[in-house]
Amino acid sequence: MANGCAKTGGCPSDYVAVAISVICFFVLLSRSVLPCLIHKAPRTNSSSFWIPVIQVISSFNLLFSIMMSVNLLRFRTKHWWRYCYLWAVWIEGPLGFGLLMSCRITQAFQLYFIFVKKRLPPVKSYIFLPLVLLPWIFGAAIIHAKKPLNRQCHMGPQWTFPVAGLHALYVLALVAFTRAVRHVEFRFDELRDLWKGILVSAISIIIWVTAFVLNEIHEEISWLQVASRFVLLVTGGVLVVVFFSISSNQPLLSQISLKKREHFEFQRMGQALGIPDSGLLFRKEEFRPIDPNEPLDKLLLNKKFRQSFMEFADSCYAGETLHFYEEVYDHGKIPVDDSIRRIYMARHIMEKFIVAGAEMEVNLSHKTRQEILTTQDLTHPDLFKNALNEVMQLIKMNLVRDYWSSIFFIKFKEEESCDEAMHKEGWSFSSPRLSSVQGSDDPFYQEQMSKGSRCSSPS
Repeated sequence: MANGCAKTGGCPSDYVAVAISVICFFVLLSRSVLPCLIHKAPRTNSSSFWIPVIQVISSFNLLFSIMMSVNLLRFRTKHWWRYCYLWAVWIEGPLGFGLLMSCRITQAFQLYFIFVKKRLPPVKSYIFLPLVLLPWIFGAAIIHAKKPLNRQCHMGPQWTFPVAGLHALYVLALVAFTRAVRHVEFRFDELRDLWKGILVSAISIIIWVTAFVLNEIHEEISWLQVASRFVLLVTGGVLVVVFFSISSNQPLLSQISLKKREHFEFQRMGQALGIPDSGLLFRKEEFRPIDPNEPLDKLLLNKKFRQSFMEFADSCYAGETLHFYEEVYDHGKIPVDDSIRRIYMARHIMEKFIVAGAEMEVNLSHKTRQEILTTQDLTHPDLFKNALNEVMQLIKMNLVRDYWSSIFFIKFKEEESCDEAMHKEGWSFSSPRLSSVQGSDDPFYQEQMSKGSRCSSPS
C-alpha cells in the first residue's frame, strides 16, 4: 500500500499536507483582504495595490502546482490537465515561486530609489517586474524544450541543481537590495521586515529545496518520496503565509498600520508621521474672527474655517482640492533636513492626488504633473509649489464665491459667535487631547455638525 501510494499519491500524509496548504492559503487570503475591508482602504491603480494581489495569485499557483506535480492526490485516469510541464515547470516556476520573489524584489527596488536616490524609480513596476521574471521564463522554456521530466514529473540531478541555484539567486538579489537600504532610518520598520522576509524565505527555501532535491533524485525510496513531498507542500504553505505577512510596501500606501493593532487609527499620513496638529482642531486655538475680504491663503490658515470650507467642497464633489491643500500644508511643516519624513509625505501626496487615476486626483496641467512625477529630489521644499498655485486658482474660481452664501458658512458664523462669546467670558481649556477633536476629524463625534450650533458652556 505504501509503495503504491508513494508513486500514485493518496497516502494519509498527502491529504494532511493538502489540508495544511489549504489552511495556509486561506490564512494568506484573510491577511490580505481583511485589513482592507476593516480599514476601508481605497483601491488604487498603483503598484501598492496590484503587487500584493499578484503575490496572492503567485502563492496559490505555487501551492497548487506542487500539489499537482508531486503526486499528492490519486487520480483514476490520466487527464490532459495533469501535464507535467504545465505544473512542474511553468506554474510552479515562473508563475509561482519566481513571480512571488519577483514581487518582493520589485518592492525592495522601489524602496531603494525612493529613500536612497530620493526619486521615483526610473522603470515602472509593471515593466520592472516582467524583466525580473525573465530568467524564470527562459529557464522554463529551456526545460520544456529539452523535456527531461519522467512519468512522475521528476528530473535528474543535472537539472535539479541548476533549478535550485535559480531559487537561491533570487534570494541573493533580494539581499543585495536590502543591503543598499540598510542605512535608511525608516519610520515603519521596513528594513526589519525586509530582513525578516529574507531570513524566513532563506530558511524555508533551504528546507524546500532539500525536500525538492530528495524528491527528484531518490524516487526509488518510497518512504522518502512520501516524506519529502509532505515537507515540500507544508513548507511552501508556511513560506507564502509568513512571506506575505511581512510587507515591505506598507510605507507607500496611504493606509497606515493595516496589520498592527493601534489604540488610535491614523486618519492621515501626517498623523502617522507625527506632524504637529495634523488634521486636528483644538478648542484652545486662539480665537480669530474671519474677515471674508482677507486673501484665501490667509483664511485657510484658520483650522476651523478650513474644516468648514472642506465640508462645503466635499458637498460639491470638489473636496480633493481642499484635501490636497491640507496635505501639502502638512508637508510644509516637516523640517527641510528631515528627508525621510518629507519623502514619506511626498510619496503619499503623489499617490493620492497626482498620479493618473489616483483616489483624489486633482486637476493639474500636464507640465506641472510631469514636473512632480519626474522630480530628481523628492525632498525639495518647492516640489508641490506650482501644483498648489494651480489648485488655489481652481478653488478661488469655483468654490469661494458659492461658499459665502452656503449653509456651511452660516453654521461657521454661528459657531464663531459662540467662540467669541466664550472667549470674552474667559473660558479656556487646559490642553489639547484627542477627545477635543472637532468635526469630521473626530471619529467619535461625527454628529456634532448636524446637531445644530447652539452655544453651551462646558460642564
